[in-house]
Amino acid sequence: MPTKTKKKKTPKKNKHASPFIILLIPILILAIYFTINSLPISNKLSLVGKEEVPSQYIPIYKAAEKEYGVPWNLLAAHHRVETRFSTMKSLISPVGAEGHMQFMPCTFVGWSHPTCGDLGKGDIPEEQKTDPRIIEKYGGYGVDGNGDGLADPFQIEDAVFSAANYLARNGAARGEIEQAVFAYNHSDKYVEDVLYFAERYIEKSEESDNQQ
Repeated sequence: MPTKTKKKKTPKKNKHASPFIILLIPILILAIYFTINSLPISNKLSLVGKEEVPSQYIPIYKAAEKEYGVPWNLLAAHHRVETRFSTMKSLISPVGAEGHMQFMPCTFVGWSHPTCGDLGKGDIPEEQKTDPRIIEKYGGYGVDGNGDGLADPFQIEDAVFSAANYLARNGAARGEIEQAVFAYNHSDKYVEDVLYFAERYIEKSEESDNQQ
C-alpha cells in the first residue's frame, strides 16, 4: 500500500495593495459622502399633500420638475398660493396677472415688447400672447408645455411649465429657492407662504422630525 508523502508548505507571499487602489479609497469615500448629502431629503407626497393637492396636477408638476429641475412641491405651492389650485372665480387678477400661475403679460411674453412698462400689463395683442415665436423674440418666460404650438397661461401644462421655467432661470434649479420665489413676487410674506406650503406637501425626513 503506497504511503502518502507530505507536501512541503510554500511560504505565502505578502500581498501589498496597489498604490493606485490606496489613492482611490479616499476619493470613493468622498464621492459617496457628497452623493448622499446632495440628495433631497424627501420628495414623497405627504399625507397633507394627498389631502390638499389635486391629484390631476401632480403629474404636471413632476413633468415640469424633470424638465427644469425645479422641485415639484414648490410648483404645487405656487399654484396653491396664486389661484388655490385654479379654483378662483377669475384667473385674471385686478392688476392684470393671468392664468393658473398668475403671470403678468409682459413677464410671460417678454419685457422688451414695445407695449410693456409699469407693472407689466402692457397692451399685447391676444394672438401674440400665446405665440412661442413672439415670446422667444421678446425674451419672455412663456412655454408650450403640452406641445400644441401655443404657450397659453390659461392652459395648465403651459402655465406650470412656464412657472418652472421662470423659477429655474431665477435660481431654483441651482437650489436658490428663496431667491427664485422672491423674484416671482417681491414680497417676504409671499416667500413665507410658498415655502410653508412647499414643506407641507412632502414627507419630512426622520432626521428633521427628531430635531423638532
